[in-house]
Amino acid sequence: MLGRLSSVEADMGDPAVLSDAVRYRRTLREHTFLKRLESAYGALSKAISDRKGNEELLADPDFAGEAAAEIAQIDAEIPKLEKKVMESLLKPDIFESRNAVMEIRAGTGGEEAALFAGDLFRMYSRYADRRGWKISVMNSNATSLDGYKEIVFTVEGEGAYGTLRFESGGHRVQRVPATEAQGRIHTSAATVIVFPESDEEDEIDIPDSDIRIDLFCAGGAGGQHVNKTESAVRMTHLPTGIVAVCQDERSQQRNREKCFATLKARILDKKRRDEEAKLGADRLSLRGSGDRSERIRTYNFPQNRMTDHRIDLTLYSLDRIVDGAMEPLLDALARHDLEERLAKALKEGMSQP
Repeated sequence: MLGRLSSVEADMGDPAVLSDAVRYRRTLREHTFLKRLESAYGALSKAISDRKGNEELLADPDFAGEAAAEIAQIDAEIPKLEKKVMESLLKPDIFESRNAVMEIRAGTGGEEAALFAGDLFRMYSRYADRRGWKISVMNSNATSLDGYKEIVFTVEGEGAYGTLRFESGGHRVQRVPATEAQGRIHTSAATVIVFPESDEEDEIDIPDSDIRIDLFCAGGAGGQHVNKTESAVRMTHLPTGIVAVCQDERSQQRNREKCFATLKARILDKKRRDEEAKLGADRLSLRGSGDRSERIRTYNFPQNRMTDHRIDLTLYSLDRIVDGAMEPLLDALARHDLEERLAKALKEGMSQP
């Protein structure tokens, strides 16, 4: 497999590859995969070589003690390096490096659920700021108390989808709402859906005849322009019934472009799910079933506790997490997903004749 590395590196300098955006991205993705494998394999090979060198020193009384200690240290390290090689052999999701499209919808809980949906949006926005990513709102239905019945937005940045893909599912909050006069703890919910942004590599062909476009006046802040100009766009994919809306831009043309991009992303996500269903593919638990009622996480404000039910992870740093410090949570989810994929790959490998 590593024998392909020199060929792939040559392709990266080929003008024909450089001029073809789709082919270049595929080549770059393969190069990243092979370089990671090369690094892991090189570290393992060095450890094995170092062990052999120390074995030869065991016969020398002047170095035997030090060599034995080195061997013990290397023996403890080799299993970790072997695991790293196996992890590097796992093919990455081709969508990992893409931008993400996210939807947050208020669930049960009335106004408090809408406030919680707003809190989730601000949490993701602050995390995006920490990563240097850009948030772009596509459509929103805000409430009078700074909450959202629904908000759809893109997260633009390298690896945004790969990092945030495990956020899909039901999120539950337990706290005393701002709307509660008696100080009682309420439980409310919101749902999050995450899918990758589409691009030309997906080869999704959508004829104009398959799309119905509706124009309307955007809602929310914006003054007379918002109220009087039909700049908002709603697109419906007639064969599937999938709908996308964009009203964030003042320009109708820009809203059309963003709306069509979101529509393609939704169609791509449906296509992936349908293909997995046909193949009987076993979706990993962290990626979610797509069922919006699937509860994945609880945010308990009185105890400053966040629990992710899929991996039995509890963190008593909810105040920092909702302020955007999501790294401990997202890193744990990524590690768990990697462990699951590796275990699945090893199981399938052992079942081969």
